[in-house]
Amino acid sequence: MPIVIPKSLPAHDILARENIFVMSHARATRQDIRPIEIAIVNLMPTKVDTETQLMRLLGNSPLQVNVTLVKTGSYTGTHTPLEHLDRFYKTFAEIRHRKFDGMIVTGAPVETLPFEEVAYWDELKEIMDYADKYITSTVFICWGAQAALYHYYGINKVALPEKLFGVYRVRSLDENEPLLRGMNDIMHIPMSRHTAVDEDAVAACKEIKVLAAGDQCGLSIAKSKDNKKFFFTGHSEYDRFTLRSEYLRDREKGLPIKPPVHYFIDGDIDRVNMKWRSTATLLFNNWLNYVYQVTPYDING
Repeated sequence: MPIVIPKSLPAHDILARENIFVMSHARATRQDIRPIEIAIVNLMPTKVDTETQLMRLLGNSPLQVNVTLVKTGSYTGTHTPLEHLDRFYKTFAEIRHRKFDGMIVTGAPVETLPFEEVAYWDELKEIMDYADKYITSTVFICWGAQAALYHYYGINKVALPEKLFGVYRVRSLDENEPLLRGMNDIMHIPMSRHTAVDEDAVAACKEIKVLAAGDQCGLSIAKSKDNKKFFFTGHSEYDRFTLRSEYLRDREKGLPIKPPVHYFIDGDIDRVNMKWRSTATLLFNNWLNYVYQVTPYDING
């Protein structure tokens, strides 16, 4: 089944060329089916890239998925044209009266700031409280995961001695976990962050279960035991060359950045083995399936 997005959204033509089933709103309304409603709170500066990456994964499932793109009203970034934001995004204030089956909160390049110093922190706290009350299940990605662990459980982040940057081996810690169904014991996940969650504090929290971790990257996937919150510390949604773009960007800025580890083939920056694709596909398919199974047919009931 397709992902339902506006035909004029840049992601529409990109995904259609990749043979991912996309459908216009007009056609979707003629189908006698209850679609799954997903809100994406996109905090990334490269919003078009991020929305396309996530829609690619959401569109690769047997469900009809309606996507609502959400931006913060308290802060507007400068990397995405305002025309795009005004045309395709809603503010949280505009959607807070609605119910969704699932929500995704992305990462953001603010991880070195204390949470309270982030320009939209108060609004994000409202979004997280709303999600906890009205959303069946929410996926928090990278800094979004750190923010959620801090807000819900008081678990802080810790600075790393150098940026964790590359594609890392991650091992499953529970082969019977529904979110990891169909995955290999060893997975690969892109990481791009300067901070990590306090793993001792996570281990001490009885409400959280760690699902996957790596020797080099630490905690990678966790969840609340009621399945309402999933925490992805990496970027399984990344495209083949996303880490490459970040590396070249930082190098051109003169920042102290090393090449992403376990990523380039034989050091050739034009050759990448995308060994995390199946992990990403299964993670989001399994999550969508869980949300679909447990959400009532009448979402407003």
